[in-house]
Amino acid sequence: MRYRDRRGNEITGNEKQDRILRLLYGTLAGRLLMKPLVQPVVSGIAGRFLNTKLSSFLAGAAVKKYRIDLSDYEERYFSSYNAFFRRKLLPGKRPVCAGKEILISPCDAKLLCIPVREGSRFRIKHSVYTLRSLLRNGKLAEKYEGGMLLVFRLTVDDYHHYCYIADGRKSKNVHIKGVFHSVNPFAVDEVPVYRENTREYSVLETAGFGTVLMMEVGAMLVGKICNRHGETLVSRGEEKGYFEFGGSTVILGFEKDRIRLDADIIKNSREQVETLVRMGERIGTAAHARETEMLVH
Repeated sequence: MRYRDRRGNEITGNEKQDRILRLLYGTLAGRLLMKPLVQPVVSGIAGRFLNTKLSSFLAGAAVKKYRIDLSDYEERYFSSYNAFFRRKLLPGKRPVCAGKEILISPCDAKLLCIPVREGSRFRIKHSVYTLRSLLRNGKLAEKYEGGMLLVFRLTVDDYHHYCYIADGRKSKNVHIKGVFHSVNPFAVDEVPVYRENTREYSVLETAGFGTVLMMEVGAMLVGKICNRHGETLVSRGEEKGYFEFGGSTVILGFEKDRIRLDADIIKNSREQVETLVRMGERIGTAAHARETEMLVH
């Protein structure tokens, strides 16, 4: 995996994990082994174990492996691995960039932007998808033709809570059942992860960014997407929800000519390199934002 921070420094991903996933998804034997592991019942069993005290030792191992600074969080000790995964940041640790015309990241993640081409066909790595198959809603999919998808890939070291990117009216949640493949790029190369995985979406009607598609995708052994709200009014920067154990993905969809992404994100995405972003930081602007606002960074 390749990704860059906002200063342009390239960072290497977890090479050991990549090799394992390449073996599992890239060989017939590996895919046969994976078949039972990606079923929801297995994810449910794993989730129950990770809620017990027996799993608490895994929290310490993860903190050490990923060099997570626990001084940023409300808790330092955890009763289970999922308690570690649900950990909350201290106030002020993810400030929201000021200005309602500024497009903020909804989460800590590795970001890739993907244009929605004519006919709603687009690529995530080497797999071809349609918004119709992703959403299972042709009428909604049509709204985003010619627009942009922002794919935020979370890994174990990321903070797994996510927020609203604008004030607006949120729709009800639509849950789509599926299996739980990894969202690692090597898995995406082999199977249509974002079509098959369990996912949940809603739309947010906003003044500055139009009708924004918001989707959460579960990953391997992630049995729970925890969204806090049904249909209601929400505020920019307000917590939308969180994931339990595993790497996961947040997808935002924008209609045509609604946003202008920052230049580094566009450049990296064209090179198929993800950009390291943090919840609340600027990643672009509304397309109609005044020039003076667009120059603020």
